[in-house]
Amino acid sequence: MTANWIKFLIFLCSDELGCFVANKRCLRSLKMEGCSNLGGFVLCSSSLSTLWLSDLYCLSKMVFNCPNLKEISLDFSRQENESTDLIAMVDGLGRSCPRLQNIHVASFRLSHATVLALTAANLRGLRMLSLVFGTEITDASVAAISQSYSKLELLDLSGSSISDSGIGMICNVFPGTLSRLLLALCPNITSSGIQFATAQLPLLELMDCGMTICDPSSQNPTCDERGDFELQMTFKNKLHLIYQKLIIKHSRLKKLSLWGCSGLDALYLNCPELNDLNLNSCKNLHPERVLLQCPSLESVHASGCHRLLTGAIQSQVSNNLDAMENQSPHKRLADGSKRVRVPLFLSQQPYDDDKKRRRIGSRPCKVLVD
Repeated sequence: MTANWIKFLIFLCSDELGCFVANKRCLRSLKMEGCSNLGGFVLCSSSLSTLWLSDLYCLSKMVFNCPNLKEISLDFSRQENESTDLIAMVDGLGRSCPRLQNIHVASFRLSHATVLALTAANLRGLRMLSLVFGTEITDASVAAISQSYSKLELLDLSGSSISDSGIGMICNVFPGTLSRLLLALCPNITSSGIQFATAQLPLLELMDCGMTICDPSSQNPTCDERGDFELQMTFKNKLHLIYQKLIIKHSRLKKLSLWGCSGLDALYLNCPELNDLNLNSCKNLHPERVLLQCPSLESVHASGCHRLLTGAIQSQVSNNLDAMENQSPHKRLADGSKRVRVPLFLSQQPYDDDKKRRRIGSRPCKVLVD
């Protein structure tokens, strides 16, 4: 589907949209923005497998009859009077879209009742679930998800009210499948919960905990660190006591986002595969209490951090690169008195091919402060 078609579709009313989809018998992917005037719609297609709709607002009806739909993304307006019945929508998805694998819904109207309707849908092929901005989603919601969908590879409950107990349930159910966990803007989560998740989820490659560990006396960051998230969102639950430390040791984690965690004052990371670290607006991190043992780091985002901290980070990532370059093996002289460096191709010690390539192609880590 071309960009010209997308621009045209933005101006369609609900009936025209339904007719368009029904007439395009080979249509596999439909992605639309600016859907605030749709009002409601009925979509029927046997070929459609991907559907993205954003800026949805006060829909009177949402009917999907798409038996081959595998991915759906529904982004609703942030306006307070948005009134779409999400429970009815989710119930309909379960009946008419049985092959769904990826679901993303962003709405302030997401609730525990919505989650119960989703779990009752019994979508056995579900692998990615993203329910964003649902402040009424709780640990009970996590329990329902865990009981119904035990093979999730991605779980995004950002903006919810889950706590460390909910994280515990996630860890109990998904240790063999979950590789991406996003819990930004969840004010009931502590550093203990984050540490537990990284310790119990061995396949984890991406974790977003932005704005979880917050200092109530600090102002919220002014920039949007993650797509659609509005950092001006008002937290209904109390914030944690400030000054927590976070210790993470993980062999597969590649991306860690802690943006806006102004209540974090100590950070210790031992993550050999980590290549992207977001510390934007972590204003209370102490330079002497930050240890980054992450030789694969390529980018550290440190906008809004004080100069002493950014300087300490720059020094550590530079030292990591030097250490990698000096990891070639040593061999004693015949008299045993000295050690000399041995080129890799002369060493009898086997080396992993990936590590060789990483060492040869290593690049200096960028500390981004703008």
